[in-house]
Amino acid sequence: MDRINTEFELRGVNHLALVCSDMKRTVDFYQGVLGMPLIKTIELPNGWGQHFFFDVGGGNALAFFWFRDAPEAVPGITNPITVPDRGELLSAVASMNHVAFDVAPEKIEEYRDKLVAKGVDVGLILNHDDSEFGVAGKWTEDVFVRSLYFKDPDGILVEFAGWTRELDRPSDVRHEPKTAADRTV
Repeated sequence: MDRINTEFELRGVNHLALVCSDMKRTVDFYQGVLGMPLIKTIELPNGWGQHFFFDVGGGNALAFFWFRDAPEAVPGITNPITVPDRGELLSAVASMNHVAFDVAPEKIEEYRDKLVAKGVDVGLILNHDDSEFGVAGKWTEDVFVRSLYFKDPDGILVEFAGWTRELDRPSDVRHEPKTAADRTV
């Protein structure tokens, strides 16, 4: 299995930029609740807004724009309505469905408890596998990632996810990609 990018020497994700409705509330959540240090703040020209960056570890950042004239979010279109174990995961084409932060899989229970203690509404711990519905009742050798989902103050779906094994089995890449013609819209 070829895992080397022969086109570009990418070093990871520099940053992912999202849009928030209230930068102070966003700072309070990502820095105050999740502990991500705020590392850079920018005032955009002409009063358009702000652009703030948080350190998420490993040399990577999560950024937020606050635009004075940004339209409101539309759950089910701009972002999923709820966390996956409570219902729908659907969001629109070109939307960002969720952002997942890498954590140690054995810390998932501890991190869920910490989030709940901080008042965050957190979904169930999910053990993702290749079964029909993609979730096992417990952590087995077939589970490839453990995770939990929650939402930030603007409804952005956030995941803590921990790989539990190398993704090197022949069955890990076995599905034919769907095309636009396969959509039912």
